[in-house]
Amino acid sequence: MRRQWSSSAWNRLAAALAESAPDAVIAVDRRGVICFANAESERVFGYARHEMLGRPLDMLIPEQSRAAHVAHLARYLTSPRPRPMGASSQLAAQRSDGSTFPADISLAPLDTPGGLIVAAIVRDVSERVAMEAERERLRELAERERQERRVQQAQRLESLGQLASGIAHDFGNLLAVILTYSSLVGEKLAAAAAADPTEQWQTLGREVAQINLAAQMGKRLTHQLLAFARQEAVASEMVDLNRVILDVQQLLRESIGASVRLTTALAQGLHPILADIGQIEQVLVNLAVNGRDAMRDGGTLTIQTENFIVDDAYAALDLKLHAGAHVLLRVTDNGGGMPRDVLEHAFEPFFTTKPRGQGSGLGLATVHEIVLQWGGQAWLHSEPGLGTSFAACIPSTEEHRKQSEGILEDPPRGGGETVLLAGGEEPLREIARRMLEGHGYGVLVASSARQALEVASASAAIIQVLLTDVVMPDTPGRELAERVWALRPGVRTIFLSWYPRETLDQKGWLAAGAELLQKPFSESTLLTVIRRVLDAGGE
Repeated sequence: MRRQWSSSAWNRLAAALAESAPDAVIAVDRRGVICFANAESERVFGYARHEMLGRPLDMLIPEQSRAAHVAHLARYLTSPRPRPMGASSQLAAQRSDGSTFPADISLAPLDTPGGLIVAAIVRDVSERVAMEAERERLRELAERERQERRVQQAQRLESLGQLASGIAHDFGNLLAVILTYSSLVGEKLAAAAAADPTEQWQTLGREVAQINLAAQMGKRLTHQLLAFARQEAVASEMVDLNRVILDVQQLLRESIGASVRLTTALAQGLHPILADIGQIEQVLVNLAVNGRDAMRDGGTLTIQTENFIVDDAYAALDLKLHAGAHVLLRVTDNGGGMPRDVLEHAFEPFFTTKPRGQGSGLGLATVHEIVLQWGGQAWLHSEPGLGTSFAACIPSTEEHRKQSEGILEDPPRGGGETVLLAGGEEPLREIARRMLEGHGYGVLVASSARQALEVASASAAIIQVLLTDVVMPDTPGRELAERVWALRPGVRTIFLSWYPRETLDQKGWLAAGAELLQKPFSESTLLTVIRRVLDAGGE
């Protein structure tokens, strides 16, 4: 038979628990008079227990807060209810020596034979507040140092730009003299060789040609310096990017050498852009040379163009782009790729991993600067063993954007289907989520393959499409697709990648016939591909 405890036994137990509590426990009656104080309250407040009992609770409240405390207690007693620790704002308490300390307080109303008693647990949080203040101080200090570094870097770059501009102009004048005289000497040597076809004239002609070639390389370097410093005069005009690529193909083939194959995939009806043709050629040559250097044993350099519409959701997440019609330029190599620590600095001026004397470190920095001058945005993505992909999103001409506004078709909408979106960079993943949800799809988001498998296993939703990155740190996208298929037979798969299909097929990253959507993708392209895959699945 269960033993029934008497009320006095319960009271003794409660008093024992309060006495051994690690926090101060104070009980007051309806008048606000202290009727109980445990041992810890003596240490916290500095009073002996008999000094607190029978006295008003105000003695433990700082003088400037007592009036507010009296009003607060009166309101609480009209509707007493338990209040856990931390449920209200932090309060101040006062010790016997007049010093104050921050406190967290919990309240519990107790009905007793003698009337209502309110038990308060008081915790001294001085140490926690000090630690939080120190963390905040360190955070503010770190942020201030970051801001100072950014300002210092901007000032250094500005000074460097001014220095580079001055040197480049003077250097350019010297090179102009060298190029002029080397050309004149070359012409005279060619005439002499024609009149006297002996080896000496041909040898001298080749040597002068090398001088001229070196001067031409120096001239290109001055253009890079001036572009980086934003000091080179440019003549922007309405340009067909495809036409410039076709015109410069032969120069690109000569730049990359016979061991590297150049392929192009140029979109029909490409929007015109407002740019300087010389700068476009410089961008293409710089990217081609970088790709060549990454493919010492040969490979493929791929240049792609396509029309690209930036919608409001995309523009909201990428503040460097404005909504409207753009052109997308991609240049991809299938070389060795860059490790993460190198990729993070790739757009920085004068950063290079090449041996001394073999690279200026201005190639990608100049490309990035030129794209920004066009009002565009550039991305660089690289995977060791897979290659490097450069993408630039360039605004179309204002006149063309205005003409296109009224003729853009609405992309196909979803019908409530569920898409599992796995992996990829967080900004692009968020862009895809917004695009899909805004057009009638349900979206389940997973930042990794492991999380995607957990979602596929646990979700009650019927998943129709898996939208996954080809390359993920924990599991390749192809393997993830197979494992999701085992859990959810019939799920259609669309792979996302910065790389063209040819590169992925060569490396074995894609199954034959797999659907590929290249990044960055426009809203229209994403929704059209998903609709096509879903409709094909229903046939």
